[in-house]
Amino acid sequence: MAIEFKLPETIEKQIRGVQLVAENVMRPESRRLDDNEHERPVRFVSVMLPQMQEMERGNIAAAKARAAAKKAAVMAEKVNGNGNGHGGIAVAEPPPAADAVEKEKKPSVATLMLVHVIEALSWGDAGQYLCLPAGMLGGAAINAVGTPEQIDRFLTRFTEGEPKWGAMAMTEPQAGSDTGNIQTTATFDAKTNEWVLNGQKIFCTSGKLALEESNGLVVVWATIDKKAGRAGMKPFVVEAGTPGVIIAKVEEKLGIRASDTATIIFDNARIPADNILGDAEVKTGEGNKGFKGAMKTFDTTRPIVAASAIGIGRAAFEFTRDTLAKEGIRMEYGKPRHKLTSVQVDLLEMEAQLKAAWLLTLKATALLDAKEENKLESSMAKVKAGKAVTQITQKAVELLGPLGYSTEFLVEKWMRDGKINDIYEGTGQVNTLVVAREILGYTRNELK
Repeated sequence: MAIEFKLPETIEKQIRGVQLVAENVMRPESRRLDDNEHERPVRFVSVMLPQMQEMERGNIAAAKARAAAKKAAVMAEKVNGNGNGHGGIAVAEPPPAADAVEKEKKPSVATLMLVHVIEALSWGDAGQYLCLPAGMLGGAAINAVGTPEQIDRFLTRFTEGEPKWGAMAMTEPQAGSDTGNIQTTATFDAKTNEWVLNGQKIFCTSGKLALEESNGLVVVWATIDKKAGRAGMKPFVVEAGTPGVIIAKVEEKLGIRASDTATIIFDNARIPADNILGDAEVKTGEGNKGFKGAMKTFDTTRPIVAASAIGIGRAAFEFTRDTLAKEGIRMEYGKPRHKLTSVQVDLLEMEAQLKAAWLLTLKATALLDAKEENKLESSMAKVKAGKAVTQITQKAVELLGPLGYSTEFLVEKWMRDGKINDIYEGTGQVNTLVVAREILGYTRNELK
């Protein structure tokens, strides 16, 4: 698969617009919002709302097309399969239309567009970026495994009216990276045709925005059969206003302070039977496609987290480079390494780490747009970007000394904001295990 490094004009135009928002809307508010945690970035939300609603309309159309194509493929399998329809005789498919061939030649660039937008917004302010009025992780899960009816019912709200937020709730006090230890339960009540949720979720990004401050939703992971382990885990859509859903706490954090991170309690919260995403049947082994299919959401979102990390890293690197250049310390690419000062070597290393992470992210993104498997590449991008942003922002503070440590500039804030990218969406350690499993071909138990 070829990767084209020249960006389409549509993406370049989009980036120019987003960069203006980052410079003129986000940056001026960064320090104030960091100092006043839980205050909402109202101006940023209002500026981005029309664009996000348009993007969500495109996401819904694409998701419904994928779901319809999948359904058609299943029906074709039944018709052409042994013992069905035509008694095992394959039915010849008509040749593809000319416009379909043309589309095949031009793969989608939707994810490529998205990672560039997220990188630029995170350069502006990562906390504000996380307040984008959109389906976000919850929407990604619904897009990935929801039926066309569910996609319409749950996601249309993000295309119209007032700002709304989506979120995903997976982490629990005893189950962070160990997703198999989730204790939140979903019990089916046949009398009322409802699922009853009980349990607690923590560190839910935008949980309060989704459930209390808008007509949003949260995709909640719960087990319908504890004995079945991961096979018993299912995602459920919980909408704002559901009785028995309580925002118990909003975290005070090291970084991304404009974004809310909530603790949610489910106390006999009742949701409709068809709010489950995927099959309610518990399947083990190869048949357990529910958990595996939903987890593929992270193959989509990990490159996005990597792009956010790179945006923060770029902000810190560019500020450090430009500040030192004013003092006469400039990057010199033509000199051999041993003739450079230690500060110049540090700057070159920061830039190299940034570009390496970006190239891995672009590869994972290109595979996504080409509809190819990207589990290995998405985890590699996430690991590399998480480490890179941590190293780059810490080095920026170090090189700038008192200026870097002072709140007069945003460098110390970028260091605090950057660290989360090494933690959420699968910690660096967990994603390193994913990479090892993919490369070595080991099972989970073998790697342990």
